[in-house]
Amino acid sequence: MVHLPDASRYDRMTYRRCGRSGLRLPAVSLGLWHNFGDDRPYETGRAIVRRAFDLGVTHFDLANNYGPPYGSAEVNFGRMVADDLRPHRDELVISTKAGYDMWPGPYGEWGSRKYLLSSLDQSLARLGLDHVDIFYSHRFDPDTPLEETVGALVSAVQQGKALYVGISSYSATKTREAAELLRTAGVPLLIHQPSYSMLNRWIERDLLDALGELGVGCIAFSPLAQGMLTDKYLDGVPAGSRAKQGKSLSEEWLSEANLAHVRALNDIAASRGQSLAQLALTWALRDDRVTSVLIGASSVGQLEANVAALDGPPLTDDEVERIDVHAVDSGIDLWAESSNAG
Repeated sequence: MVHLPDASRYDRMTYRRCGRSGLRLPAVSLGLWHNFGDDRPYETGRAIVRRAFDLGVTHFDLANNYGPPYGSAEVNFGRMVADDLRPHRDELVISTKAGYDMWPGPYGEWGSRKYLLSSLDQSLARLGLDHVDIFYSHRFDPDTPLEETVGALVSAVQQGKALYVGISSYSATKTREAAELLRTAGVPLLIHQPSYSMLNRWIERDLLDALGELGVGCIAFSPLAQGMLTDKYLDGVPAGSRAKQGKSLSEEWLSEANLAHVRALNDIAASRGQSLAQLALTWALRDDRVTSVLIGASSVGQLEANVAALDGPPLTDDEVERIDVHAVDSGIDLWAESSNAG
């Protein structure tokens, strides 16, 4: 049965303009990096996606290799669109990416024209769509001319397979270069997707300034620091957690020094009547140049709790100062190789 979404969904969500474009994104977007592959029940993911749309979350973010196995998140999300959201396709912003390892051999990763456009065709087939709204270069490729990578993004738009293009984990310098190449080709750079959280603040050095000057949106992924900025690790490493499973979070990062900062941030959150995760999302959205934050969710309840961060009060100057004492780099940036290149 086709899902009948909540009629009040657009009254609940805050939407923010993406740079100087005409596109607005929900302040909280749903990422399908984890929990939507074939290792999780389809109906669990389906319930999360349906509830997200009911809450006004219109942006769903994927990549070619999300799973596991690779590609399965796109297949499953495509099925969810077909099962529930097909009549609402024009109310959705669906994004996907290519750049990391996807298939064997020399053409299955990085930033060549062959890989990017072949991957996009495969993604569209898995999703059951004729186009995505945003197609990203998932990481900077130091061995492929940037003109080639950008040219593939331009072709994706010209071929009608993507409405907008973006980049992810590029340095400020390479972002400026990519934006100029795209501008010259008549295809503006819509958005940059960097990792950003209270424990990983690299974009504040110069990337946010570059995006503001260029009029490019910013959507922060991993704003909860791969789960460190939740209450999950306040008292140790629970069984079944990402850290125990080795999924994008190493137990080595859960040092006593890092956890001391996390616990202090949790105290600040409690003083505001928020969970630590809600504080982390509020903090990441404090800068108007950040268009949206990408959250994951393993349950409807977790999704609802994170979206509820938007109901919290704005941060005061005093709270920002207190947070700054403990919002320190914790060595958790898995994507630094890409953003440090060039």
